[in-house]
Amino acid sequence: MTPILKTLTGATALASSAFFTTAVWAADELKIGYLVAKSGPFVSLSKTNTIGAQIAVDEINANGGINGKTLVLVEFDTAGNPGQAVVGLRQLSQDENVLAIVGPFSSSEAKVAFPQAERAGIVSMSMASSAPKLAEPFSYGFRNTTNEGIMISRAVATLKAVDPDAKTSSIAYATDDAVSVAIGTKILPVVLGKAELPVQNEVSFKYAAFDLSVQASQLMETKADVVAVGAPPEAAIKLANEMRRQGHEGRLVAGSTVFDVTLPERMGEAGVGSVFPTAFYWDLNDETKAFAAEFKSRAEAQGIDRTVPAQFDSSTYGIVKMFAAAMEQANVTGDAESLEAERTAIRDNLSALKNFPTIEGPISIGADGDALKSTYVMEITADGWKLLETHR
Repeated sequence: MTPILKTLTGATALASSAFFTTAVWAADELKIGYLVAKSGPFVSLSKTNTIGAQIAVDEINANGGINGKTLVLVEFDTAGNPGQAVVGLRQLSQDENVLAIVGPFSSSEAKVAFPQAERAGIVSMSMASSAPKLAEPFSYGFRNTTNEGIMISRAVATLKAVDPDAKTSSIAYATDDAVSVAIGTKILPVVLGKAELPVQNEVSFKYAAFDLSVQASQLMETKADVVAVGAPPEAAIKLANEMRRQGHEGRLVAGSTVFDVTLPERMGEAGVGSVFPTAFYWDLNDETKAFAAEFKSRAEAQGIDRTVPAQFDSSTYGIVKMFAAAMEQANVTGDAESLEAERTAIRDNLSALKNFPTIEGPISIGADGDALKSTYVMEITADGWKLLETHR
């Protein structure tokens, strides 16, 4: 059965929710919310996540739904804005009465949404937030992501293994994004130090800056073998191209916040040799290839330029599947009088999740609310992506 999909945004949501809830939602349906970011600093990574969610919902409903009821997805577009993430979480939990919430996307959003989820007593699981320990203080806050420190440590370890001649490093990071600042000031110095890649230089910039020639020139003063980056993809691409224009011949390394399946095309020759970690490799096995084929079909039908699924598309898909398993185990009904207890049961079942099978590999939920899952370290070559190593 094709899922019912409703999109809410700001004032429109407040004006229409009462009518929609009474007129459309049926007793044989179970609702989950979805805080989607259709614009904002990470839009190239977030704009296709809905496809992953829709594929999961369709598969669940095609197999009988949850306890015989149809799963329905209710969207709220945060536009990547932390304030709107709070508004959306409140709207979905209080007015739409959803059982659990997929998202929000970024660490900046999760930082303010998770406290609201705790107060509301509803699960909120981010598909992309990776700043350290954001979910740890909250019993209802979860992330289907691996701590960025772990991701970057694995990427740097692999880089060192394939390029033992790399001896020095520099750091470049965006100052107007919470996770980029955490990466640049807290994670990279520690990881690079442990990897015996002494940091020779540090530069910072605004991710929306038009010209990064000054920062590239500063990095060129030391000509480090490795430039470690904390920034959204667009800024990393701009920096890589400017550095290569100025003659830099070293490698770039970054965390999952930079990884985008289109980077080889978007970076061009400037990206060759760059190393990035991801939680999903679309060409790994028959299951990932089937997901990639369905994703491509839907992306093309919607006129979306990127037709290869990325890690946050697969992560969103996995969240819906984990929610469904937790809801089925809790025998949820969606009845108003049981809503509070059923939301808590979903939380408890997610907390106990161990080796849950997904297209990213088996996933368990750690004590800090983060997913424990595989990391695929990829390198950009002249021919595209190359899998260097899998960390489990």
